[in-house]
Amino acid sequence: MVTSLRHFVGRRAWGAASTTTIVVAVMLLSAPHIALDPGGPPAVAVVEPPTVGDERPIDIPPTAVSSMPPAAAVPADLVDPALDLRAGPVAVPIALELPSIGVHADVLGVGLGANDIMDAPTGGADDPVWGQAFWYRGSAVPGAASTALIAGHIGSRYGPGIFARLDEMVPGDPIVVQDLRTGLGTRFVVTETTEYSLEEAARPEVLDRIYGAGPVAGMHPQPSTDGLSHLTLITCAGTFRGDTHDHRRVVSAVAQP
Repeated sequence: MVTSLRHFVGRRAWGAASTTTIVVAVMLLSAPHIALDPGGPPAVAVVEPPTVGDERPIDIPPTAVSSMPPAAAVPADLVDPALDLRAGPVAVPIALELPSIGVHADVLGVGLGANDIMDAPTGGADDPVWGQAFWYRGSAVPGAASTALIAGHIGSRYGPGIFARLDEMVPGDPIVVQDLRTGLGTRFVVTETTEYSLEEAARPEVLDRIYGAGPVAGMHPQPSTDGLSHLTLITCAGTFRGDTHDHRRVVSAVAQP
């Protein structure tokens, strides 16, 4: 099932939903009956991350990360470009690795759900969705010279989510997005970690910082001004109040040459 985000601002999404006002939420979905709200952003949408009850931590030796071959300069599409943003979640051939906090996650490509809110699949305690991250299909492919957005749940009544320890990441930490088709990985390095209140996260300038140029204005992801590949990770933070947490944790990273 898909839950909806709260505290949003209206914008227009590109692609199949380009003629419809979408909700660009300040991220993170709240799943019904979940004690802790998962966090996630949209690309002009709102991404809501899943909580991982059966999170699969892994230890990646620094040498394994640093020796990983560079990804192609122009990464191939992860989904059919004709896929409607309103289509349900689909598996995408990438994996997300956060060595500093012991996270390895399969990734789902999500679009827009009810009320033009970014999808954030949830399920029962044994549903594998809690162990997955969400790449917003309206954002760039990780490794492209633009901005990609990936969200993850912070937790639920079933336990901690895949991004439960995102607040422990610091500038300099590595992030690897591996292309499972080629075995190649794009290595990112964290440049900044920020916590925003819901009000702050709704500001246009903050949304642009999170999503990069394009999505918030209702366009396709635009090339980054510095020519580099950027990655945003997002989840909930702060105190759970009513139906969501009152802050959002955002980790910004840039690809290594």
